[in-house]
Amino acid sequence: MCMPGTHEAVHARLSRRGFFAAGVAAATAAATIAVRPSQAQGGGRLFDLTHTAAPGFPGYSPDWGIVIEKVASFAESGFNMNRWTVVEHFATHLDAPIHFSEDGMTADRIPVEQLMCPLAIFDIAARAAEDAETSVTPDDIEAWEGRNGPVPAGGCAAMHSGWEARLGGEGYRNAGEDGVMRFPGFHPEAAAMLMERGAVGMAVDTLSLDVGSSSTFDTHYRWLPSGRWGLENVASLGALPEAGATIIVGAPKVAGSTGGMSRVFALV
Repeated sequence: MCMPGTHEAVHARLSRRGFFAAGVAAATAAATIAVRPSQAQGGGRLFDLTHTAAPGFPGYSPDWGIVIEKVASFAESGFNMNRWTVVEHFATHLDAPIHFSEDGMTADRIPVEQLMCPLAIFDIAARAAEDAETSVTPDDIEAWEGRNGPVPAGGCAAMHSGWEARLGGEGYRNAGEDGVMRFPGFHPEAAAMLMERGAVGMAVDTLSLDVGSSSTFDTHYRWLPSGRWGLENVASLGALPEAGATIIVGAPKVAGSTGGMSRVFALV
């Protein structure tokens, strides 16, 4: 038995639900059409520099991963929803200044103006193929500047080592029998030079801003406490020119966060 008005309320609810579903479908179709071109407004081309975060993606520590649990399904609840359990520093992610300092800036407080900036890419892939512990050095910076002019103040310095080709195997962490990882990074002296140039961001296509074998994290401790940010596990840097691109960082805005998974783009 229904109370008076029940049929009308149910009908209205169903009508609204149908209208909402139709609206979602239309919006989805429109969005699908809108994102097909890889050209941004103004003629630039967008590149996705983000790896897909998934179980099995290598973490800096073997037990740093992501667990994805389904908490609602469309069949049972009318919508889908998952719960993530993940450390902040996993997959393509941001290091905020607080990550390696006592009272540095948290990820949510990084000025948005710093998160879209010129990109300078230092290509050491040929060396990295021969020497897993090579690094970006002051010599690399000076050679880059000889071809392109000064590293842009307010920009992001990125290392392209070609390391992402090792994804899918143990070669990405590259840990030996001694448990020590070996992969490229930025030399602390290069970090100091980039700070002098006024760069605000640093990005690598490996698991750490420092070389993998570092136990003192000198680059982290030099770079992050100065109020600068870093990106690790960045994808597709080899598809970009060494100068002229703009990086766009979709940094996490979670109160008090030391960093977090981020969607990163480049505009060329």
